[in-house]
Amino acid sequence: MSADPAASGGVPEGARPTVGVIGLGAIGDGVATSVHAAGLPLVVCDVRTEATDRHADHAIVAASPADVARAADIVVVAVVNDDQVHAVLSGPDGAFAAGSDTTFVVVSTITTTCVRAIGAEAASLGVAVVDCGVSGGPTAAATGQLVCMAGGDPAVVAGLSPLFDAMGSLTVTMGPFGTGLAAKLARNLVTYGSWLAAYEAQVLAEAAGIELAKLSQVIKASDALIGGASTLMFRTTVAPFTAADDTGLVGAMRAGASLAHKDLQAALAMGSDLDVALPLAAMTEDRCDDIFGLRGLSDGTEDGR
Repeated sequence: MSADPAASGGVPEGARPTVGVIGLGAIGDGVATSVHAAGLPLVVCDVRTEATDRHADHAIVAASPADVARAADIVVVAVVNDDQVHAVLSGPDGAFAAGSDTTFVVVSTITTTCVRAIGAEAASLGVAVVDCGVSGGPTAAATGQLVCMAGGDPAVVAGLSPLFDAMGSLTVTMGPFGTGLAAKLARNLVTYGSWLAAYEAQVLAEAAGIELAKLSQVIKASDALIGGASTLMFRTTVAPFTAADDTGLVGAMRAGASLAHKDLQAALAMGSDLDVALPLAAMTEDRCDDIFGLRGLSDGTEDGR
């Protein structure tokens, strides 16, 4: 038995696996829809009959998670939280004990504590499990356009290609078991942090008498040209640059940081004039050198002021 819960299992190349979906909420229902649209046999399970009724004409409706595991080659777990993940996998009629030949794919956004626990349990049972963060929302799920962040043995993830081809537009193996959902939490940090920045920008714009719909219009248009939050995510580390790094790149980052300091200081001054608190802007200005990888460079120009 492998110590890595994702080091065994998978689906033989060219196979047409039966896919089970446990949890038919916004994401799970969409995954089930995409799996059916791709022509894969489908098994569904949910505590709500109205959720399973939507798939009753083209899927087997299982009475329990254990029944899903007995009927499916791959089981997607798409419930809401830690307690529900433990209940459907480990509880009475849980899927793990019934699915020794089944590969499990957990797409629920759960805590790292839960990820470790189900990984350990799967390893003790010899069950294959992949953790997979998904991004894109219900519409992407229903149209097979989810972005999938998989954690597990690359060979096992590759064996799940019929599922990932059905449910996603991009699947990236992030690393060993546990990294898929870690990547999802990091991705969500970008989302919610960006929303806070957007909120604070609206507070400033509204105080200046700007129609918020017009601000939204120009942000969407300019983001399409200059990129969004991932623009500076091109390095292999967030550690500061050193004297050994490419001088042209470091110079470009210095220039970017200098402009960021200038623009953020102007926004903070405007907020002060309008009596608007901008705590995120102040934090961003204070940490600009971290953002651009310049903190601690010794020649005194890295702070861009």
